[in-house]
Amino acid sequence: MKENKELKEALELLEKEKDISKETLLEAIENSLIQACKTHFGKADNVKAVIDRETCNFSVYAEREVVEEVEDPVLQISLEEAREIDPHLGIGDTAQIQIKSKEFGRIATQNAKNVILQKIREEERKVLYNQFCGKEKEVVTGIVQRYLGRNVSINLGKVDAMLNENEQVKGETFMPTERIKVYILEVKDTTKGPRILVSRTHPELVKRLFESEVTEVKDGIVEIKSIAREAGSRTKMAVYSNDPNVDPVGACVGLNGARVGAVVEELRGEKIDIINWNDNSALLIENALSPAKVICVVADDDEKTAQVIVPDYQLSLAIGKEGQNARLAARLTGFKIDIKSETQARESGLLEEIGYEEGMEGEYDSYEDYDYEEGYLEEGYADGYEGGDYADDGYTDDYGAESPLEEEYEAEDGVYSEDAQQ
Repeated sequence: MKENKELKEALELLEKEKDISKETLLEAIENSLIQACKTHFGKADNVKAVIDRETCNFSVYAEREVVEEVEDPVLQISLEEAREIDPHLGIGDTAQIQIKSKEFGRIATQNAKNVILQKIREEERKVLYNQFCGKEKEVVTGIVQRYLGRNVSINLGKVDAMLNENEQVKGETFMPTERIKVYILEVKDTTKGPRILVSRTHPELVKRLFESEVTEVKDGIVEIKSIAREAGSRTKMAVYSNDPNVDPVGACVGLNGARVGAVVEELRGEKIDIINWNDNSALLIENALSPAKVICVVADDDEKTAQVIVPDYQLSLAIGKEGQNARLAARLTGFKIDIKSETQARESGLLEEIGYEEGMEGEYDSYEDYDYEEGYLEEGYADGYEGGDYADDGYTDDYGAESPLEEEYEAEDGVYSEDAQQ
């Protein structure tokens, strides 16, 4: 039998362009032919459509029962008519009557066409959904299309994503056709195709960007243990190396800061602090408060609280602008951090409580050297942060009326929090 070249070429083109399998399209055509018969004859229960998978030739036939007296011409056929088709047929047998699709009316043909188009649209939506569902929680590059109110439409190739206002970095603006990287938050399957929500503020965006820039992170040699981010301003990231010969901070920074520089450029100048992760909570807090210097850290792992003492001249640096440094350190470590200057700690008796005296810096280098049941004391100035009582829910000003921070923090009743800042 001669091939139906036109149909075959059309199916192969659809398969290539829309990634819809040829078998699925053939099944759609078979269903459309049956639907056309139903429209034309009123019934299609006994109609079969068969398409040759190799030649793409199709045939449509109706199965009718051979009877002596015909009561339903759609489902039955007389013995005389049946023997004209096949002389071996008898009463009770089933005759296969060829149906010519060219005889279908305009409405039947249009219905058949709609069935095929509907199936193609459904399969196209399914393919797109499956494609982007697998990319959920990943970073992709998109092209800015246009602003829809305060939201931004981002083209990801075959589908558009939506960057909502609350997922945009404050002050960040985009121009049409501009290429940006976004983090896919969620992919929903809808009747109009996949609905994709993306973000530029999610902390995981920073992690994924480092995975793409730093081979050691991608290969699992360097792990990003924790990230705290205030989008558009600053990010703190704690890293750990599974290989003693690999410096995790150095690997992320790169030669002359090339690797971290690429991430900062994509984030449009957002500052990134990279610190070493430590299983010892006190050392981790000390590192998290970098670049401020720390005299001592006493951490309570059960209560998730920590007391930090810093030199007087490091207090403002430890707290950071609007409390940002300490706030990020609290989020990074998961501890509520109470930071005091050396003078405040001495006046409150905290230094006497932990047995600290001037000139003892460097004597307490390990947990065993410090006999204090609540935590660990690191004497000596190391990387650390700010002063005040910091936690995810805010900052409590522990400073008196003469504190140099009093004017900087104007929160009511001496309480500084993220809500007050905003």
